[in-house]
Amino acid sequence: MKAKIFIFLTIAVLLGACQSATQSTIQAESNASVDAEPDKLRIVMSYRPDVQFTPFYVADSCGYFQENNLDVAFEHLAESESVQLVGADELQFAVVSGEQVLLARAQNLPVVYVMAWWQDYPIAIAASGDGEIKAPADLVGKHIGFPGVYGASYIGLRAILSANGIEETDVTLDPIGFAQAEALYQGTVDAAVVYANNEPVQLEAQDFPVTVMLVADYVHLPSNGLITNEKTLRENPDLVRRMVRAILLGIEDTIAYPGEAYEIAKEYVEGLAEADENIQRKVLAESIAYWDADPLGYSSMEAWENMQTILLELEFLQEPMNLEQVFSNDYLP
Repeated sequence: MKAKIFIFLTIAVLLGACQSATQSTIQAESNASVDAEPDKLRIVMSYRPDVQFTPFYVADSCGYFQENNLDVAFEHLAESESVQLVGADELQFAVVSGEQVLLARAQNLPVVYVMAWWQDYPIAIAASGDGEIKAPADLVGKHIGFPGVYGASYIGLRAILSANGIEETDVTLDPIGFAQAEALYQGTVDAAVVYANNEPVQLEAQDFPVTVMLVADYVHLPSNGLITNEKTLRENPDLVRRMVRAILLGIEDTIAYPGEAYEIAKEYVEGLAEADENIQRKVLAESIAYWDADPLGYSSMEAWENMQTILLELEFLQEPMNLEQVFSNDYLP
């Protein structure tokens, strides 16, 4: 009897995170017939299943992909691989950070960013809360650990330094891989480039207070969002609209019902049920703060202009490009 009650309560909790499309603020018409064979697709996200991908799990568990006539499988690859596959039309959709889109198009890969998921860049520089580093100006002469000269972490590092008039030669940069929290805790670096929704939460859970300097406080940049390619937009724009709509419903529900959404994530993320729940729920809460916006999914030209300026300064781009071809808000509901 107890087992039956537990199963019933679990189902009730999971359903509590799901709202029907008719109740949602996200409305859209689809040309797809409900009787048609569903479009079988893959969405590639970075690295591995994680609580930070909860909106996608909610969209799947709540049937939003199915409602939009989509049969979706999740995969995980490095962003550099994802953009190559989407650009070659071997894959229709992937989730990548904004700088990857510009870098890919500079290599003549026709990828297009069609939905902003993270509304602000989540990169930050963290330092011990008990130390002397309280603001970016205090970083001059200090030893900063960062993953490496690639990806969002390096772009965010250079962005916050530049915004505060600090040259790379004014600091000592140490590529330490993804061991930032450990390096800060052990004191082997003065500061480290982190994801604001992750490492600070991990450190504070170990009673290690941190000072966090957010890139988003100094410059607005496009962060993680959904990309497709020009061929898919040209030949099947309704597919893109349906995919965007389903994901936005998952984001909307996760924002509205984070507790229930977390329970759904346990069904998708191996080991999450055994992880420190306080930490993981806090990571999800901190992530949600970066997703919440009105309207959901919107991407601004200002953010893309800022990103292009930084990439040009770093000489990651050789010349400006037409940003109207890089991203679009036309596929939002």
